[in-house]
Amino acid sequence: MSHRPHLNIAVVDDDESLCRSLGRLLRASGMQPVSYGSAESFLADSQHAHFDCLVLDIELGGMSGLELARLLNEQGSVVPFLFITAHDDEASRAMAMGLGARAWFRKNDPGADVLDAILRAAGNAAS
Repeated sequence: MSHRPHLNIAVVDDDESLCRSLGRLLRASGMQPVSYGSAESFLADSQHAHFDCLVLDIELGGMSGLELARLLNEQGSVVPFLFITAHDDEASRAMAMGLGARAWFRKNDPGADVLDAILRAAGNAAS
């Protein structure tokens, strides 16, 4: 595998098993994942000021991933984000892409595809 820049990735998902498996995949690829069980815990974290890419779930316990993306856009964030969700419906997908999502995945999609999308999104942000 080629050398990749050190990338900090936030995973905002209330599915602990997805956070664990995606975290392992990202660490094995040389990235530094930080998992959050809710949008609110992501927003409250002042220790991790910079992320290269966000991986968001649609359905979270409080604020949804779509609401989080909208809020970050309103705050002027330029951090690329993508969605990975069990709730795959056309309306949510269209809303996510309208908010600027770089990609959309179902939770059972191949991890390699998600990893490639994260690298593309973070790489585009760095250039």
